[in-house]
Amino acid sequence: MVRGIYTGASGMQAEQMRLDVISNNLANVDKPAFKRDTMTFKAFPEMLISRTDDDGLMVFPNGSSDIRPYVGKMGTGVEVNEVFTEFEQGSLRQTNNPLDLALSDKGFLAVETPRGERYTRNGSLVIDKDLFLVTKEGYKVLGEDGYIQIKSNNFKINENGQVSINKEYQDDKNQVVQLSENNWSKEEVLDTLKVVRFDNERFLEKEGSSFWKATKISGEAYIAEGAERPNVLPGFLEMSNVNPIQEMVRMIEVQRAYELNSKTITTQDTLVGKAVNEVGKI
Repeated sequence: MVRGIYTGASGMQAEQMRLDVISNNLANVDKPAFKRDTMTFKAFPEMLISRTDDDGLMVFPNGSSDIRPYVGKMGTGVEVNEVFTEFEQGSLRQTNNPLDLALSDKGFLAVETPRGERYTRNGSLVIDKDLFLVTKEGYKVLGEDGYIQIKSNNFKINENGQVSINKEYQDDKNQVVQLSENNWSKEEVLDTLKVVRFDNERFLEKEGSSFWKATKISGEAYIAEGAERPNVLPGFLEMSNVNPIQEMVRMIEVQRAYELNSKTITTQDTLVGKAVNEVGKI
């Protein structure tokens, strides 16, 4: 009977962790390029059940035998197996901001941070005071040749990720503008955005602010080329792939499962009390 309390408690603990994951998904539903997490469970090893006071012989598949007949298995609880990220692409929102970028398929933008090179799909970029292309956190976006310094207030980024400036047109107000294609007569390509892929993207380690870190299992980042390279979509942002309605349904499921496990513990506690106070008197 005490074993039943442990089983219910393990279920409550697992559902609590699942609730934390769902809450984090909902908290980031409006963050560009956020990827939802999901959780899987596994059962503790099952126990063999046999009658303790009975004649007979039970032969197990491995050749061993037992005079107590085998009658079945009993579960002993559940534990969290893995928390992993679903990398399905989120919806695209058109912003018409030349500093907003989205990737059309799998891949990541490379960013230099104080912790080393990190990777993101959040293409909400800005230009800092030194005219470098940076993230909202101030981290420099990497090109294939290094940092990308715009040097001019007239620039464009094409679908291949090439960052170009127009030397002929300058704005006296020193504001960042994007010219039409007809006005690009003196174009200079500064660099190409470093878009990377991984052998096992599923095993990237998630960090805050939509950044990812390479691991031994994911493999090191390599520059995406050819068919593996996604198109860069200027003027668009990829939104999170969290469906708030589905997450709310999952939250309700967690609450009900938590309540059922709690009732299991209460029932087992009542049975233990009866066994001690009533059966023990006989």
